[in-house]
Amino acid sequence: MNKILIVDDQPDNVFILQDRLEHAGFKTYTAYDGASGIQKAIEVLPDLILLDVMMPGMSGYEACKILTETESTKDIPVILVTALSGADDIREGLNAGAFDYIKKPFNKVELLARIHSALKFRESKKLLIELEKIRTFAATVLTANHEIKQPLTLINLSTSAIRRELKKDGISKEAVLKRINFIETATEEIIQILEKLSSIKKPVFTEYLNNLDMIDLGKSNEAESEENQKEEE
Repeated sequence: MNKILIVDDQPDNVFILQDRLEHAGFKTYTAYDGASGIQKAIEVLPDLILLDVMMPGMSGYEACKILTETESTKDIPVILVTALSGADDIREGLNAGAFDYIKKPFNKVELLARIHSALKFRESKKLLIELEKIRTFAATVLTANHEIKQPLTLINLSTSAIRRELKKDGISKEAVLKRINFIETATEEIIQILEKLSSIKKPVFTEYLNNLDMIDLGKSNEAESEENQKEEE
């Protein structure tokens, strides 16, 4: 059952919307001003928010902007419900991050159609996010395998060489130390690769083969450094 949060300072409007939505099979939550609406949204994480524009104190535009910029609520579609119908009003609402705009007075058919459209959009967006996570995971595994294979091979060859040396009557300390240095270098290289992978927040992909992608460690970390510099500025 989808959850819908209704935010409106007029109790009559809240009652009408709540009645219609519950009859349509939705679970509803209510709030009567922008600030409490934001708090309620953070608490219940609804699937959709119906937000009145003209409210005392914090307007619907202000509340919408905060909701769409808050990490926990930014992916919840917001439909503004208002009697304001001018082009500038609609533009302001969409610029604040609203998904859609319903003019008062609204009819039940239009209301439900827009709600279902917003919910389908959210489900599609969630699916795309999950697919992107799968893609990132697969690319991470492929990148790790590709980048670590060479130093692991060097470690394997070095340990084999050390074993052969230890079987000799006259063990060459220099030869053993040389292989140990190879192992230490390869180990450090693996650690650096893993650190790079674990530090990436926004991976940059590059084609590998057979429609598979790898993570470009250089570009990803460059992008990460640029983003950090912008935040510091």
